[in-house]
Amino acid sequence: MRSFRTEIENPIVEKDIIELEAKIRQFKEGTIDGEKFRSLRLARGVYGQRQQGVQMIRIKLPYGRVTARQLRRISDVADEYSTGRLHITTRQDIQIHYVDLDRTPELWAQLEKDEVTLREACGNTVRNVTASETAGIDVDEPFDVSPYADAIFKYFLRNPIGQEMGRKFKVSFSASDSDTGLSYMHDLGFIAKMKNGVRGFKVLIGGGLGSQPRHADVLYGFLPTDKIIPLMEGVVRVFDRYGERKSRAKARMKFLLKDIGLDSFKRLLRNEEKAIPHKSVIIDPDTAPTVKAPKTVAPIVTIQDTKTFERWKKTNLVPQKQSGYVAIGIKVPLGDFYTDKARLLARLVEKYARGELRLSLRQNILVPFVPEASISFFYSELRKLGFAETGYNTALDITACPGTDTCNLGIASSTGIARELERVIKAEYPRYIDNPDVIIKISGCMNACGQHTMAHIGFQGMSIRTKDKLVAPALQVLLGGGNYGNGKGRFADKVVKIPSKRGPQALRLVLDDYDSYGQGLTYTDYYVKKGEQYFYDLLKTLTSVDNLVPEDFIDWGTTKTYRKAIGVGECAGVVIDLVATLLLESDEKIQRAAEALEAEKWAASIYYSYSSMVNAAKALLTAERTKTNTHASIIKDFDTKFIDTGRISQQGSFEDLVLQLNKNAPSERFAQTYMAQACDFLKVAGQYRTRELQEV
Repeated sequence: MRSFRTEIENPIVEKDIIELEAKIRQFKEGTIDGEKFRSLRLARGVYGQRQQGVQMIRIKLPYGRVTARQLRRISDVADEYSTGRLHITTRQDIQIHYVDLDRTPELWAQLEKDEVTLREACGNTVRNVTASETAGIDVDEPFDVSPYADAIFKYFLRNPIGQEMGRKFKVSFSASDSDTGLSYMHDLGFIAKMKNGVRGFKVLIGGGLGSQPRHADVLYGFLPTDKIIPLMEGVVRVFDRYGERKSRAKARMKFLLKDIGLDSFKRLLRNEEKAIPHKSVIIDPDTAPTVKAPKTVAPIVTIQDTKTFERWKKTNLVPQKQSGYVAIGIKVPLGDFYTDKARLLARLVEKYARGELRLSLRQNILVPFVPEASISFFYSELRKLGFAETGYNTALDITACPGTDTCNLGIASSTGIARELERVIKAEYPRYIDNPDVIIKISGCMNACGQHTMAHIGFQGMSIRTKDKLVAPALQVLLGGGNYGNGKGRFADKVVKIPSKRGPQALRLVLDDYDSYGQGLTYTDYYVKKGEQYFYDLLKTLTSVDNLVPEDFIDWGTTKTYRKAIGVGECAGVVIDLVATLLLESDEKIQRAAEALEAEKWAASIYYSYSSMVNAAKALLTAERTKTNTHASIIKDFDTKFIDTGRISQQGSFEDLVLQLNKNAPSERFAQTYMAQACDFLKVAGQYRTRELQEV
């Protein structure tokens, strides 16, 4: 593989890419544990596909903003290293598929030429920071949340406190009380507020989707903007120490909040205050891009099909608070578009708008700052690109994850059924094409990447077994979810489980019933009024598996007989001593602590030293076959098994040694002392492991 030492200007990024290249080589040589390599590559945006031998690459785009230049760069990379297809995710990222693992460092280096990163796009990290796609132009926003989302992104990128948590951590910003950033379903959600002329946020914590969705708690009714970074640092530190690590099913923030309660969580937050390096971080609101006139005045065009044009304007134009401009919503079916069209779109917005696009949580594209006088021209140009489909953010605009197309966790097709449901709506329910009040979402499994658990009408991919033990693709039908605004929402109920091929009929029954009896009510209010049992009775006839026909055993979008397959595609490496790998990692963390100390980053150095000690303790406990579910349990169990028994001799407890972390302010002196203590502990742990192996 190639070296990138002379190709990347940013030395931090260069080091990242070189490290990925080295780890790929070590993995293939069998000198690094497969699970540890998996963790490292995921934190670099490299995700194993369902198809063996290729990777999905996730490109991290904070708050969904991408410039025309960056979109061209992404397109070039997708053509060179992938298939030319770009996929917009429900977290405002772009994914490309079918990438050779060996080429991922080179791919990353190419992206970084236009400041596009893969870092922490996957893995147990702080994921992409999302926001309302209308941030900065929203007619109802008290202020633009974009600079604050960007500041959070930059502060936590490569921050040692968020690199190896038990699970991922997701953050959102909502521009207004409409809460289009969906704060109530995030680990940490911020809603813009003004109080006595001061900018701030309503803060929610502990929300999540998945198989057990949880509504977030209100942590603060109002928090000034200069406090959001210190707050999030405390939250991530607590999650890193007390969050579950062994059982992935219980490793999200929502389970920690559920287990210990909000008051106990707040106490743990207070315990971290001394360790947080900055008590106030002032974020400059003027870092948001300024409004610039288009480079070129758009030519005047005449639209022939005025009826279609007017309908498109009704669903696809988004008003802006800036006078004389509108935003244009581009409906991107299933979030998939191709590089040839992407380049032409980039050229269009660069020349005739402000040169930026926003990717939306519903897998669409929003083009802001289109002059009102240029609407007809844009419509004409977008039609040429196939980007002028009516129905932006309406019932016709169905959200779906990749499902069994590429995801190695997919159980049943998401994209196939989504296409069929859109066809049904167009053909049989045209009135819903411009109806923004019914939201349909589909996920290929329980993990809810398609956000089906918060939809008005949701479908989750499953499998179903007949009495003859034949397996067919199935859908869990969920109804009644919705966003009430201002941090309040309702998660959908699981109503029935049906064979997948009956999904369209389920949609027909639900929409027909709503048309007949739901006049004057939002869909969520209508569902609540009728109740879950009512809809179970409505759909019950679709649940029987006694009368399946051959077609029912073929999933949407394929001609092959269905076979349930989960977890296919992750590379399997040579299994080596995990304990040795953990101890080696502890040494690497000490090296990082020393580098941070030299760079005068005291807090980062301290956290690396902390991580190295906990990691070494985990190594020795792993050799004892002791559960290592949380950092907190590792610390206590190490004292019980090694210090209290005298198997390892040191002055004081391991807990007292390690938790100096949150009892001292991050100073140079403490960072030096703490790192020296960590080095001594690693030496003792390594010596103990050597003696242990000699005695075997």
